[in-house]
Amino acid sequence: MRMSKVTQYSAINLIEEAHVDAVRWNELPSNEKLANIVLTLQRHGMRAIQAADGREALDILRTLIPSGAEVMDGASVTLFEIGYREFVDSGQSAWQNLRAAVHAENDPAKRHELRRKSMTAQYFVSGVNAITESGELVACDTAGSRVGAWHFAADHLILVCGINKIVRTLDDAFRRVREYSYPLENLRANRKYGVPSQLGKWVILAYEEVQSRVTVILIRERLGY
Repeated sequence: MRMSKVTQYSAINLIEEAHVDAVRWNELPSNEKLANIVLTLQRHGMRAIQAADGREALDILRTLIPSGAEVMDGASVTLFEIGYREFVDSGQSAWQNLRAAVHAENDPAKRHELRRKSMTAQYFVSGVNAITESGELVACDTAGSRVGAWHFAADHLILVCGINKIVRTLDDAFRRVREYSYPLENLRANRKYGVPSQLGKWVILAYEEVQSRVTVILIRERLGY
C-alpha cells in the first residue's frame, strides 16, 4: 500500500532511529473489521467516511469545510502527508486560516491568547494516534494545542486517520502512543524544534452527543504516527 506523500518527518524516515516496532503498530484491518469500526463510530455519534488515499481524503475535507469558515488545525504528520498543510498555506482554501494568524503574531503573550482562542474555531482539523475496535479515539500532545478542541470547544471536529492506527483495545491504544507515536514524535520535535516532546495532555473521544459535530476520515493507507 503506497503512502500519499512522504515527507522528511514521515515515519518511514524516522523508524530506524526511533527504534520502534513498525510492524506491530501498523497492521491494517480487514475490510470486515474496518466496516465494523465505521458502524461503531456512527453508533457513538460520529460520522465516519472512508477514503482510498490521501488525495481523496483532502478532497473530502475540502467539501466538508465551507468557504469563509474559520479553520484551525493541530500539528499532524498525516495532514502534511495528504497535502492539507500545503493546500491551506497556499491560500487556495478560501477559509479563514487561524493558524496563519497565530504565527503572524510576534508578541508571545498575544500569540498564546490567539492559539487558546483558536480552539473554539468553527472547524478544527486534527490527526489521531489510535482508534480502538470499540470506537474510542485517542491522541496525546505536549501542551494540548493539538487536542484542546476535541472535547467541546470547536463547532466541528474533523479527525483524519490512516487505518494503520486501528488497534484492538484501549490498553493497546495507550501502548501504541507510548511505544510508537511518542518516540517518533519526540524525534521529530528534537529535529525540527530542538526540544523534546512530552506525553503531556491525553484525550479520549468515545461518544459525541452533538449530531454532525465530529467527522472521522479513515484513509486506507499507512499514515502518520
